[in-house]
Amino acid sequence: MKKAILLSLLLPALLVTACVSKEKKDNTISISGAFAIYPMVVKWAEEYQKLHPEVRFNISGGGAGKGLADALAGVVDLGMFSREITPAELEQGTWYVGLVIDAVVPDINIDNPYVDIIKQRGLTRDEFRAIYIDGTITNWGQLLGVENGEPIALYTRSDACGAAETWAKYLGGKQEDLLGIGIFGDPGLAETTAKDQLGFGFNNTIYVYDINTGGKRPGLEVVPIDINENGQIDPEEDFYGSFESVLDAIANGVYPSPPSRELYLVAKGKPQKKVVIDFLKWALTEGQQYVPETGFVPITQNAIDNYLKKLEE
Repeated sequence: MKKAILLSLLLPALLVTACVSKEKKDNTISISGAFAIYPMVVKWAEEYQKLHPEVRFNISGGGAGKGLADALAGVVDLGMFSREITPAELEQGTWYVGLVIDAVVPDINIDNPYVDIIKQRGLTRDEFRAIYIDGTITNWGQLLGVENGEPIALYTRSDACGAAETWAKYLGGKQEDLLGIGIFGDPGLAETTAKDQLGFGFNNTIYVYDINTGGKRPGLEVVPIDINENGQIDPEEDFYGSFESVLDAIANGVYPSPPSRELYLVAKGKPQKKVVIDFLKWALTEGQQYVPETGFVPITQNAIDNYLKKLEE
């Protein structure tokens, strides 16, 4: 009898403890994936926690492929994703909302012996393809028409990622078609190119430009795209001098698409946790004020409205 009374007294406390534990669990948002949108998600998490200190975030990079795989496996609440979602991925149950826009830009080492020529003439899409997919151009002399040209030290991404897939799509291929030495992650690829005088790579804009100074990161120079293919970079194509000017070019549709693209958060079906839905709604509304200062381009209001409707369905 005493045991029964004691149990009856303890049971409410046990239930309260269980509810508290569940509440704590439900107030945690786990996110993994693309390096492209990682800085934006971290910024949003910081600002959101100022308003909702009870919410906890677990955020990790690893590439878009990891983000989608983790989301579909239920390992995380949301996956960061940085390329167009395929019909096959939608058939697997991929649910998504777009949040910001950025671009992939080709880059070289600032001390490349041909940097002045490259900045003046730029490279056409076909020349990029000859280097990265066809393999018919392998040295700087061959590319630029100079004698005794040094070999191109070509780098690509080793991890499944949106940047490589987007860059490859612009060149008419897929990530597995890209030539070069594979380097893991956006930070790793940028660092490798910055340390190799003959290095040639590509990165998401946030890893080529410094958000604080607005200039290019130490050791890197952007390879301008000769969009009209006239053999020189005209004034309307010369927008790489600052982060602000390149973001304006992306926003105004001057920079080619791809490699400009929308960035997403994905899940296995629509998220069921209220804390996740609330965070996504905030990111699409109040959170958009932090997009430009973090180095991204806002999506259109029409796109925002459509994604908010998805969250209400």
